Amino acid sequence: MNPKMPLRPHAPLTATDLELLRAFEPVVKYTQGEQFYAMDVERYIHECSLWVHYPDQRQERLRARGELSPEVLVAPHSLEFGAVEYLRFVAPQTLQESMGALSAGNQLHQAKKNVFRAGQGRLARGGLLPRLADALFSLTLLARGRVPGAVAAQAELQYNEMQQRQEKYVYHGRVTRQNGWTILQYWFFMAFNSWRSGFHGVNDHESDWELVNLYLYEQDGALYPEWVAYASHDFHGSDLRRRWDDDAQVDKIDGHMVVYAGAGSHASYFRPGEYQAEVSLPLPKWLAHAARMWSQFWHQTLGLGSETDEHPFRIPFVDFARGDGLAVGPGQAKTWTPVVIDEQTPWVSQYRGLWGLYARDPISGENAPAGPMYNRDGSPRDSWYDPLGFAGLDKTPPPPMELPMIQARTRELEARQTAIETELAPKAADLQEWGTQLQAMRGNPHLASRYQALTDELDRLAEAVRVLRREHSENAALRAAMTLRAEKLQRGEADDPRAHLTHLATPVSLAQMRFNRFAEFWAAISISVMLIVIALLALFAPHLVLGGIVILVVTFALLEAILRGTYTMTINAIAVGLALVALGVLIILYWREALVVGLFAAAIFLLLQKMRELRE
Repeated sequence: MNPKMPLRPHAPLTATDLELLRAFEPVVKYTQGEQFYAMDVERYIHECSLWVHYPDQRQERLRARGELSPEVLVAPHSLEFGAVEYLRFVAPQTLQESMGALSAGNQLHQAKKNVFRAGQGRLARGGLLPRLADALFSLTLLARGRVPGAVAAQAELQYNEMQQRQEKYVYHGRVTRQNGWTILQYWFFMAFNSWRSGFHGVNDHESDWELVNLYLYEQDGALYPEWVAYASHDFHGSDLRRRWDDDAQVDKIDGHMVVYAGAGSHASYFRPGEYQAEVSLPLPKWLAHAARMWSQFWHQTLGLGSETDEHPFRIPFVDFARGDGLAVGPGQAKTWTPVVIDEQTPWVSQYRGLWGLYARDPISGENAPAGPMYNRDGSPRDSWYDPLGFAGLDKTPPPPMELPMIQARTRELEARQTAIETELAPKAADLQEWGTQLQAMRGNPHLASRYQALTDELDRLAEAVRVLRREHSENAALRAAMTLRAEKLQRGEADDPRAHLTHLATPVSLAQMRFNRFAEFWAAISISVMLIVIALLALFAPHLVLGGIVILVVTFALLEAILRGTYTMTINAIAVGLALVALGVLIILYWREALVVGLFAAAIFLLLQKMRELRE
């Protein structure tokens, strides 16, 4: 092992898959108020019924609760195209049962002293436009498929009952090997995702699958961790991973990585805190394109605001990953029960249905997920079959392999340079000789045909020489860069651990979290107040509706700016916006005069430019 490489935990190369998983298993820290923790799928299956939804909207129960087992779940049966097979953890409820579940759920929280507090600042973080989009998103829940809050409450009661019978915290671990890497996958299965009902988030759905990957490399008969990748909202590819030795990003307890799980969503984060996740409203293509064009014009052309400002069609939600609740893992009060899985595990590879209620949500947010090996549509999940590509590591070799790769490639380049030089010398000489012949032929009409043939041949030879010289120059630059890289590796110098990142997930800052109570109150009521005022205008003064809406929006924007400390920026934006509206009105009313003025201005500009060229 390189003596300059920092000490890190390791496992013998001869360790079994279970031993590897146990050696590096993570510590997961949940948020106070979390209702569902990682569990085993076998107990969940026994508590479920099995259903199928047909394209004609029929629902059929294939197996009742109590009849299911992992073996029964994967028993072969045929379904027609378009049918959706799914499990159901919570049985259909009457109104009375729903009310009882909600009441019992609240009592359970109080009894366990596991009550969530959102804290000050959550409502006011999004701003007026994102809150408008949020209101539209909330209203769409009335029209599309959704999971009722009583289902979340009943799911929690059932899960709590299961834990009382046998308290167990489970990860489903998989070990796979690709391109010199040994990848440990820790799959966490929860009975329910209560992000919306429990923590004011985006969605609720039965069951939840989350993933943490650890990438090991081999050296001196042992396996060492190099990268970790956590599945999370709004991020993909290289942005999902951090280097093991990046202590500012990867918390560790006795050599075990720490995962901070989002409350209800169970998304995984590297640092504790509150994260602003965003959801895009589903828009028609033409409207999405228009929004992009406007954003580019507003930010780049006019230079107003920042390109990182909230997009009006993206809704910010807070994902609470505080890590102040239950912790599970090595050295904690609760420890893991591992279950090893792979492609030979029947419920992994043979069940392609959903692991919970199919809510018939057209944007799938409220539909249960599929298992670790498949997407909702039954297609293979990339994090399963391509764990390297999933974290953007398919282009990165394990550390011990990089230097030999560079040295081998450098030798190939040196051999190629020698071959190019050998090939180039006679061609360059021929090029000069043929050029001399062409020069001699000029002024001799009887050599015209031979002159043309030699010219064509000379052009082909000149292109071949040019290609070889370009390749030689590029190879020299590449060889110099690879030599420097090899020297750096030989010295044991580490790269910037975050050089691969495009977007770094960071918790919301304290400045963003701290709004006064009036700002919070205003954020809670502002959209409703706006809608009520517009309704009153439509009812009592319909002729003032359009003007009233403009005045209302400007007034609300100014009040919002005062509360959020962006008054000057908002005034500038309003002034520019009104100027653009005024310009648009003038162009519509006086388009002929505007066209004439524009043509004259263009003509004068071009004339001055050309006259300046003549003088020079």
